[in-house]
Amino acid sequence: MYRNARQSRLRPALTFPRLRPALFAGLLLATLPATVLAYNQAPTLAGAGLPPVDKRLPDKPEVIKPLTRVGSYGGTLRTAIRASGDHNAILRLVGNQGLVRWSMDFNSVVPNVAESFSLNNDASEYTFKLRQGMKWSDGSPFTADDVLFSMNDVVGNKEFLSNPPAAYVTNGKFAEVTKLDDHTVRFRFAGPYLGFGEALALPINQHATLYQKKYCGQFHPKYNPKVSEQFGNANVKDWASLMRIKCGDIEVPTRWGNPEKPTVDPWIIKEPYGGGVTRVVMERNPYFWQVDTAGNQLPYIDRLQINIISEVESIVLASINGQLDFQHRHIYAIQNRPVLAENQQKGGYKLMSFTPLGANSVGMYLNYSTKNVTLRKYIRQRDFRVALSLATDRKEVNDIVFLGQGTPWQIGPAKESKWYNEKLGTQYTQYDLKTANELLDKLGLTKRDSSGYRLYPEGGRVSINAIASIQLAQQVESLELVRKQWAKAGVELVIQASERSLFYDRAMNNDYDLSADLVAGGLDITQNPRAILAVHPQESRQSLPWVQWYTSGGKSGEEPSDSMKKRLALYDRWKAAGNAGEADRLFKEILQLAADEFEVIGIVKPPRDPAIRNAKLVNVYESMPAGWSWPTPGPSLLQQWFFAK
Repeated sequence: MYRNARQSRLRPALTFPRLRPALFAGLLLATLPATVLAYNQAPTLAGAGLPPVDKRLPDKPEVIKPLTRVGSYGGTLRTAIRASGDHNAILRLVGNQGLVRWSMDFNSVVPNVAESFSLNNDASEYTFKLRQGMKWSDGSPFTADDVLFSMNDVVGNKEFLSNPPAAYVTNGKFAEVTKLDDHTVRFRFAGPYLGFGEALALPINQHATLYQKKYCGQFHPKYNPKVSEQFGNANVKDWASLMRIKCGDIEVPTRWGNPEKPTVDPWIIKEPYGGGVTRVVMERNPYFWQVDTAGNQLPYIDRLQINIISEVESIVLASINGQLDFQHRHIYAIQNRPVLAENQQKGGYKLMSFTPLGANSVGMYLNYSTKNVTLRKYIRQRDFRVALSLATDRKEVNDIVFLGQGTPWQIGPAKESKWYNEKLGTQYTQYDLKTANELLDKLGLTKRDSSGYRLYPEGGRVSINAIASIQLAQQVESLELVRKQWAKAGVELVIQASERSLFYDRAMNNDYDLSADLVAGGLDITQNPRAILAVHPQESRQSLPWVQWYTSGGKSGEEPSDSMKKRLALYDRWKAAGNAGEADRLFKEILQLAADEFEVIGIVKPPRDPAIRNAKLVNVYESMPAGWSWPTPGPSLLQQWFFAK
């Protein structure tokens, strides 16, 4: 929610300060009004048969003040992602082109594709002024019609999304999106919605600028009555599936699989993402809508080469060998810091340090809806969860896996956050095997087998099946230690570590008793409350059926616990709060209920992340937030990065 919300109602607001201290003071990315009389383009665009650069830019392009100095054109930026289910890494690099974006310091929301925006007195209407003369990557005008097509014909169409994203829903009603003129759109909600600006800045809510009506309309029955004729060639059964193949969606691989699809991104697909490929190549968008203070059209860098590498160890090796120009993803494990630091000169790179947004590096999401009915009965008893937490030696995990750089922690927001709740962060973090055993005994789990594992009264070993993604080696290593620790309490932990895609398949099929994953919400709890609220369809793994119940209005899924139902009701009230004071009170009540229920067990608060950049790469922030809500490194604007000659 927003600081000074009362003041923002007195006049139209262009930015929304966040309700927490600035963590990166002095690193704000400034923008200036356009004052140049002539614009310049990259040399590679000369002779390409394009209109003059001033005809390709908006009437008032956004002017980006470079971090250190005006750059020069050229070069290929090399980075790496993994081979399986890692497409959101591309979104983090270039897919930050929504109507608004986060400021560099993650303290405010600023205009982006929209030139400006304002809201009415009760924050139920948001009006966005688009940039006149702005173009898609194919040279077609970007107008209000594209926003309306994206929001009303695609995102708001139940044939495309049976349950629309929560960001656009208030009081059970989807936003009313209307065109005021060719360059002005209005989002009207069924009640106050102070959080919409922040919601719109999140990477998962950039729908309004995703679908060009001219191109994507040919896959929509409203604009192409013969669209069904294309189903056979695409091997799909409906237009929604065809739309996802041709035009993508926020978090699907096909978003990066069609070079024909127009975008507003700084680089556009030339070698697409898909099964079996070894790299993705993106080249500059000749119609990109930002310039620097000297009138040079951005981006500076000609191409992005995103190498697809199967193993994390190979990505680390490529980094230290100087084969990558920027890398944070997959090398941020604290164990990599020493080797990355030692090889800076050899690899021709500089070591950077980022601040994680997350609350915990290893969250253990016990599944309240596990298919193991006998175990489920115990998971839903608080003393069972407390016992498992007390049986976890966090100091041992921190010392061995995190080199002593983390902090024993549960899942609460960080102390620096205005949402800090001591109980949610620190309860039951001490190692107390004696009390853990006593609690388990009181639950009736007193009998043990020949291996020392507890047995259910009706028979069978107390065994917990845990899923984990092998790409997050720290989590797998942590679980191995926890497995040995819990064995001392008589509880068996069986670890199923797999590639990311299989990990998600198991989660979505509800095929787990415990899921290990990062816990969001250290510094972004209001944007990413998935560990305290069953709202995320993939990540709220305390019970994905609860999420289905919530998003379907109770029509499908499984009815949540009383505590979760109370929190979800408060969450709906929080989203519709009429003022910042009321909103704060409601969210703090949510946090307290989550602390009292104690659903998700945390192990270690994240240490700072290592990252590397080519020593010749300029205009790169040495420190930045590291997380999903602020999709690192996107809001730092890679289009202003350049290679020094």
